[in-house]
Amino acid sequence: MQNRLATIAALTLSLIATAASAEGVRTEKNMSLDLATQIAAQTVATCTANGYAVTATVVDRAGTVRAVQRADNAGPHTLEASRLKAYTSASAKNTTLAMMEGAQKNPAAANLVNIPGYLLLGGGVPVKVGNEVIGAVGVGGAPGGHLDEQCAVAGIAKVQDLLK
Repeated sequence: MQNRLATIAALTLSLIATAASAEGVRTEKNMSLDLATQIAAQTVATCTANGYAVTATVVDRAGTVRAVQRADNAGPHTLEASRLKAYTSASAKNTTLAMMEGAQKNPAAANLVNIPGYLLLGGGVPVKVGNEVIGAVGVGGAPGGHLDEQCAVAGIAKVQDLLK
């Protein structure tokens, strides 16, 4: 009986080890330079058409900058603001506007502003393939975070066919 229990235990451990090793290598979708450049360009073009001089920064799933476009007359502060919004959105897999609103309404979420590199202002939007976040775009420079977000959403929508 003890021999049988020991055999079952050994077999179970072997199966667990096999399953764990099978998960050691992952395949993930990520942001190409071409896609990032197109999103940035479409986002800036949308804001420019609406009369806003902005910067759009696109990051990959790890929050690393892939593309930046700064419209003529966009303020120098828009570079860093757009990067931080993109990083925040990619990291949290959420829009920065939703995060800001959540932090304002929920005292437990108020400390999100203390995470290094986070900027809780509207304008950061995740880029998704299905439900998988592959990066984010951050926009800075429109006269309100909700307008930055509108440009980001429109920029992503213009390349939606590539997000499959």
